[in-house]
Amino acid sequence: MIKYNLLCKKCKLTFDSWFASSKEYDKLINKKLINCHMCGSLRVEKNLMAPKLINKASSLKDEKNNFYKYQKIKKTIKEYQKFIKTNFEYVGENFAYKARSIHYNNKKRNKGIYGKASKKDLKELHEEGIETQLIPWFERENN
Repeated sequence: MIKYNLLCKKCKLTFDSWFASSKEYDKLINKKLINCHMCGSLRVEKNLMAPKLINKASSLKDEKNNFYKYQKIKKTIKEYQKFIKTNFEYVGENFAYKARSIHYNNKKRNKGIYGKASKKDLKELHEEGIETQLIPWFERENN
């Protein structure tokens, strides 16, 4: 497999595409089977691109950096979870119902709420003008 960066000569769009081989690319170009997905033009050519060389050391370094970034993000999410659990009331599956009752009854509450809601529930709440936030959540400590 080979990946080429392609350029549409008509609309100047650049995009990547994979081919079985360079010969396969040439075959498809000659048969006029490669076109721009933006404007439909057949005036598509290979664009200048730099190869990405990977050595074992840089690959391991990138992997290590990604692991540390993931751990940092996970730690931040867990801190948010701790804050939410301390300062908000858990309402479980009744989140949409409770949010509506607070919103429409103008109840003043000491604590905000958090819980579970479907995408459909969140969309409906948003359409009703009820502000909600979707927050990533780790259920178990060993994640």
